[in-house]
Amino acid sequence: MGQPVERAAGASEGATESPLPPGQRIQRGWPVTHYGPVPKFRPERWEFRVFGATADSEKRTWNHEEFTALPYTTVVADLHCVTKFSMIGAEWGGVPARAILDLAPPAPAVTHVMVWAEYGFSSNLRLSDFASDRAIFATHKDGELLTAEHGFPARLVVPHLYAWKGPKWVRGVEYMTADRRGFWEERGYHNIGDPWQEQRYSYQEAPGEGPEL
Repeated sequence: MGQPVERAAGASEGATESPLPPGQRIQRGWPVTHYGPVPKFRPERWEFRVFGATADSEKRTWNHEEFTALPYTTVVADLHCVTKFSMIGAEWGGVPARAILDLAPPAPAVTHVMVWAEYGFSSNLRLSDFASDRAIFATHKDGELLTAEHGFPARLVVPHLYAWKGPKWVRGVEYMTADRRGFWEERGYHNIGDPWQEQRYSYQEAPGEGPEL
């Protein structure tokens, strides 16, 4: 299986040479950070679904075996956590978000997506962010399967946004014709989450950057 590699803006072969967003520090290793318990993976019950404003008004689902057979790519990219650590130059392997858009196209009026994960956790994204050629539903990091603590069987990685915008334990994508805040966005985090603009909290939002709280 071919695995083309893309290098994200800000990533480099030498970790110490990579520029960091403001307020970030380089992290050696990968801390475990998440809200709530680690879900138990049951492959016979697991499915990934796309629903909402699809182009044909139909829901699309894949079981775990089908999902792992979808197009696979790798992306070399940094991970910037809002808690101010940055992990530099990781190789993420998995299903590109654009493959999901191709297989289950959104309706023309779609402007945003809500990415849903276990326990009802969610994160909203502009469609343009989700459609980035570096956004990936990662199943692997540096050639190894993700551990349960880090999001197995799949987590979304959107390298140009803070890491909370890419939930662990993803279960599906909802296409939306209007923006709606996700779990952390309803609790005071910035609606967009660009680390290079240091968009950490909702009080920093400019008019038009998010729905009213």
